[in-house]
Amino acid sequence: MAFDALRLRNIIQLLGIILFHGALIVFSALQFHETNVAIFNCEFCIPDANQLWNRVQPFLIVAPCIVAASWFFLVFWIKQLYAEFGWVIFHVVGANPKFKSMYQFYQIFLCLLKFDFFCFVGVTMQLLIVVLNKDSAEFGVTIAAIPVVLLLLAGCARAVKHEVKLLMAFSLALMLPAMSYFLYKLDRFYAPSTEGQYVSTRATLTVFTVVAFLLLSATLAIGIKCFRDFDKGLYDSKAHGQSYTPVKMQVMDVFRMRDKSEQQSPYSAVGVPLQPQISIE
Repeated sequence: MAFDALRLRNIIQLLGIILFHGALIVFSALQFHETNVAIFNCEFCIPDANQLWNRVQPFLIVAPCIVAASWFFLVFWIKQLYAEFGWVIFHVVGANPKFKSMYQFYQIFLCLLKFDFFCFVGVTMQLLIVVLNKDSAEFGVTIAAIPVVLLLLAGCARAVKHEVKLLMAFSLALMLPAMSYFLYKLDRFYAPSTEGQYVSTRATLTVFTVVAFLLLSATLAIGIKCFRDFDKGLYDSKAHGQSYTPVKMQVMDVFRMRDKSEQQSPYSAVGVPLQPQISIE
């Protein structure tokens, strides 16, 4: 994600990474609670559970501290890049404020699709590997949902870039059942008949599922806005863009030192020498 943002000089995606990194701090902090539950409240008897907990507890404390410390370094460097990358939208769409706004929504939509992918994969992989029984119907439903959602996200990305209306409408329509799937899974985490199998991973799965649902809802809203911007002159900028060259400043000596008579300005009573001028290429 970071490499992709730097390659595209996408400041919106870099800001998204800051928020994402903050979510990783929350996730690493949840591991302290969930590991405690897994050791002391699991259905299997763990010999020397207290000794095991004492050995892993320092690592569970250090992990969120390291992730939080790295977050401050990340904020510092992204702040340095903000001014440089701010010129990119100008080079792509020009100075038209309307085009600039539409292009920003386009970038936000692509950024949301990438985070949707991560959250969905995070939820399904935890369900398939940690929780669900391979012989259950829910396991098959989760397996079937994976290619559907992945095709949905890939179709959205292609449709919004090339302004394919039919594909975009179909992809946005599929987001509604995908959101319903997340609500269904959230209900399963706390339903009396199934809550037992989620007891050691419920906190993490709840956070992942709620964040995935909110991200998908935001993606749907921004996607509708991007769909309305089709055929308004932004296609060339989205599909092709323009080469980006950092702005350079060069000091030019317009007036050279010749003799004392030429150094004096005819508009100045005291004869102050002209200073070198700065021009922007």
